[in-house]
Amino acid sequence: MRLGLPLLAALALVAGGCSAGGDDESAATVAPRTVTVTTTASRSPSTGDEVFGRIPEIVDAVAHSVVTVLVSGPEGSGNGSGVIWDAGGDVVTNDHVVSGATEIRVALATGERLDATLVATDPVTDLAVIRVDRNGLPAARFADALPEVGALAVAIGAPLGFENTVSAGIVSGLHREIPSGGQTPALVDLIQTDAAISPGNSGGALVDEHAEVIGINVAYIPPEERAVSIGFAIPSQTVSSVAKQLIDRGEVRHAYIGILPEQVTADLDQSFGLGVETGVLVREVTAGTPAARAGLQPGDVVVVLGGDTIETVENLFAALRRHEPGEAVDVTIVRDGERRTVSVRLAARP
Repeated sequence: MRLGLPLLAALALVAGGCSAGGDDESAATVAPRTVTVTTTASRSPSTGDEVFGRIPEIVDAVAHSVVTVLVSGPEGSGNGSGVIWDAGGDVVTNDHVVSGATEIRVALATGERLDATLVATDPVTDLAVIRVDRNGLPAARFADALPEVGALAVAIGAPLGFENTVSAGIVSGLHREIPSGGQTPALVDLIQTDAAISPGNSGGALVDEHAEVIGINVAYIPPEERAVSIGFAIPSQTVSSVAKQLIDRGEVRHAYIGILPEQVTADLDQSFGLGVETGVLVREVTAGTPAARAGLQPGDVVVVLGGDTIETVENLFAALRRHEPGEAVDVTIVRDGERRTVSVRLAARP
């Protein structure tokens, strides 16, 4: 399991490969799994809550579009989840589910197991597309807009290898970030949910009351860190954009500015006289990058990018995700205690 979050041990990626044991079944099909439902909220159809009472109907509409992803490689075998993207055999999952795998198989909701090949991955967003040789698959519907906080959220996947498992809760928050300290690509602009998510749910669907996929489950905070049902999903808009690019050209173009960022703290401000207590300190500027061409210097503090306030390194990553390579954006910095704005023409991430 590749965590990719060395500076925040409290947050564990819900990775494929967390459940032990290999795939010992040689038959092409196995018996269909029973759908298991657990709810994290104290609501049920008997309370008169119509939305939560529709969960079985929602599951019936979406469950056949969610698959179990079985992987094996040098580090052993395990499983994650995936969502059928199109009828032609493309399946969306997490990059960390299939990273390093030498063999990938997909278990459909019917129980049938198919060999899969890797189409392409995008470690920056932790998304990947795999493909099975099968037409006529039941593709999921992906939502075009973010859900509202408090809306129904149904997670479907294979936690700990229990295929076709369902948990339900609500959308707990939007635009959440998992800190990376600037050393690895950050998971940003995430949906937070209290629907139970466990190892093996990675790559599975987070679904709304309209039976549309609102996100791909990616991470959770484990109970040993005193967390209760705090999970995260990549929003469907990000998933749709990345999946289309991976399928069409095998890679995703991300905007790039060319600095080594560091989180500003009160201690840093006091020690170096930065003139600001929040923002992103420019530790280094890579030669020949957009930042260098725009005149950014080590010691500058980025506080606004393209109209987005920058208080953390994750804010910076999230703001860059909203822009395309080649686009010019205004960047406000604090230098020697004074604010100034420069225009930066972003490039494609190398």
